[in-house]
Amino acid sequence: MSLTVIAQRMGNTSFQRLVTGLVLSTLLVGCSSTKSSNVRVVDRNNAVAQRPTVTTGQYVVRPGDTLFSIAFRYGWDYKTLAARNNIPTPYTIHPGQTIRFDGRSGSTPTAVVSNASSSPSSSSKTTVIRRQANGTTTTTTTGSKGVVPSVASKPAPAPLPPAGPAPTGWGWPSNGVLIGKFSSNGSLNKGIDIAGDLGQPVLAASDGTVVYAGSGLRGYGELVIIKHSETYVSAYGHNRRLLVREGQQVKVGQTIAEMGSTGTDRVKLHFEIRRQGKPVDPLQFLPRR
Repeated sequence: MSLTVIAQRMGNTSFQRLVTGLVLSTLLVGCSSTKSSNVRVVDRNNAVAQRPTVTTGQYVVRPGDTLFSIAFRYGWDYKTLAARNNIPTPYTIHPGQTIRFDGRSGSTPTAVVSNASSSPSSSSKTTVIRRQANGTTTTTTTGSKGVVPSVASKPAPAPLPPAGPAPTGWGWPSNGVLIGKFSSNGSLNKGIDIAGDLGQPVLAASDGTVVYAGSGLRGYGELVIIKHSETYVSAYGHNRRLLVREGQQVKVGQTIAEMGSTGTDRVKLHFEIRRQGKPVDPLQFLPRR
């Protein structure tokens, strides 16, 4: 039956309603038939934001801190940070110790005080000479008008060590759906995020030594950091429970933690690989799957 005959029998108003309904139905069917298999859902709500390498100021060590955790938090290679602060192996630090990022020594300076006058007066001056561990000196003169510090020369920054070869035999740290990818943008994800079930095993991605196991790094929850070489470390965040301790040797595929949601709003593993303190894309190292 033609549309003309239908229109004559139904009347103009009814016919217009029929045509409008057919058009809307066609549009809805077209929208619902769009394939969704190629759409990737990426969870960026709680990606761990990383600040760029801090090169100014200082940090006062708190209980539970290690040189590795401080270097990881502020984007440093742990050996470079140790050299900058005159910290010898095995890189032991203590609460209250100052770690500097600006090229000056973090060690406690030696002070030599000399008084220009033995009795206090409006014209008396006190000169304080501070000798840093790296040989530089600063002089501060205190008089009736306050403190007048002199300018001290800064030592040259310690050079970065040469990059070593990447560890071989990397393995995936857990099974699950990849829900967050690495981003080189400083405000986004510096690793990958893997969804899973609460309590699911978290595995060491390569052989190494546990250099940090705790919850002192904000945004990572219960965290494990493994040193694989003088150049590479890996990190495993948001765990429910840690199964290794600092100083423990681990093998690739060994269970080191249970997946959880500490420091985030869903169960997932946040995994990072860092080369000389700088985050790199873990997918460049992990086998395809």
